Amino acid sequence: MSSPTSAMSLTNDLPAQLKQIGLKSIPANLDDFLARAAKARWSPRMLLEQLAQQETQERSRRSLERRLRMSGIKKFKFMADFDWSWPKKIERQVIEQALTLDFLREARNFVLVGPNGLGKTMIAQNLCHLAVLAGYSVLFRTAAAIVEDLRHEMFEGRRRKLRGYGKVGLLCIDEVAYLSFDDKAADILYEVINRRYESKSVIVTTNRSFKEWNQVFPHASCIATMLDRLLHHAEVTVIEGESYRVRESQREAAARRRPK
Repeated sequence: MSSPTSAMSLTNDLPAQLKQIGLKSIPANLDDFLARAAKARWSPRMLLEQLAQQETQERSRRSLERRLRMSGIKKFKFMADFDWSWPKKIERQVIEQALTLDFLREARNFVLVGPNGLGKTMIAQNLCHLAVLAGYSVLFRTAAAIVEDLRHEMFEGRRRKLRGYGKVGLLCIDEVAYLSFDDKAADILYEVINRRYESKSVIVTTNRSFKEWNQVFPHASCIATMLDRLLHHAEVTVIEGESYRVRESQREAAARRRPK
């Protein structure tokens, strides 16, 4: 028979025991949880139902936070702040349709083409954020970051990382053609896109027309094949106009010049 002292010890260790069996939310809020149970006169079954519900919600929250952190989306503005009237040309219906994630469910690609400062990255970040909320695993990376990640890997390491790029639910390759790359970089991006061909969606943002990609990847023999894979099942939308950032800079400068 256990002594009163040992029984008290077990009671005092209850939060630790709950943590030990994998509970996350209840141990930190045990007193409040038990007080609510007593006040509402929960039956044993109801108490277990409430415990399961609270733990499920907590695990969903932690999973969302983890997937957002691993995605690499970072800080961004939501589409509610997007100024549709600023670009000289923008296919709003196409972008809003993409925000339903239909392209993702159909394993199609989505490509945004246009000059710097018109919101291509912002749109891509919103698409990736929505995908995370919908339960998909997401990777948001610049083209330069992907090339750097894979360039110096030996065969086995590169194959393992390529497998990761191929399996993730949605991959965004931001800023393709912003920098000049060599033919090795083109081969790396081709491998990444080819791994996902007809099975997983890719979002690409680029500031150069496709006919200019040969200038960005000089001497690369895979450009035509890479574009063939990327664009075969893809929605391509072009944005034209002047940079938002230039406009904001001009407004800020004008505001500083106003007499106070």
